[in-house]
Amino acid sequence: MKEELLATFSNHFEQPLIDEILEAGKLVEVPAGETIMDIGQYIRSIPLLLSGAIKVLREDDEGDELLLYYLEQGETCSVTMACCMGQTKSEIRAITETETEMIMVPVQKMEEWMAKYKGWRNYVFESYHNRLNELLQTVDSIAFKNLDQRLVDYLQKKVEVTNDNRIRNTHQEIAYDLHTSRVVVSRLLKKLEKMKKLVLHRSYIQIVDL
Repeated sequence: MKEELLATFSNHFEQPLIDEILEAGKLVEVPAGETIMDIGQYIRSIPLLLSGAIKVLREDDEGDELLLYYLEQGETCSVTMACCMGQTKSEIRAITETETEMIMVPVQKMEEWMAKYKGWRNYVFESYHNRLNELLQTVDSIAFKNLDQRLVDYLQKKVEVTNDNRIRNTHQEIAYDLHTSRVVVSRLLKKLEKMKKLVLHRSYIQIVDL
């Protein structure tokens, strides 16, 4: 675990901080498709991603979901941090997009390290900044882009975070992430296929040129 932690976070953290993370943190390996944090849960620890990707979702009053952003290697979730610091329930759902390896850090250590390590403070502030920008991009996408472009952006991001041009989500799962209907998603995917941007297979979508 030490080698992975050093490779991922050595540019962010001081050596004494890395030593403390190794002592206090718990290494967790999670397969793809697992919910690691759910709406309404109290959060006692935060994830530091060593590998893999996690998608973060918001749910409306009717139970429909909207994809907010992805977490990737070297990142953490600032929403989780805020819940930890405020001792409030989670307002997001986090699901592993791919097989994911992470270190879970107890919340009390996070507070201690804020006062103790400049590297940790910078990392936390950078995380808040990055997540805010991603949330603004999500808002802009909903407000200013048509669903055709949102779908293309979504597929491109999927390829990026999974490093695979075969997307194995069902049309219904994509519809959930984009907060729309399966029928609309299927129609737009057919349109992209006619444009030779992708190929629809029975169990996956082959991205060709988006």
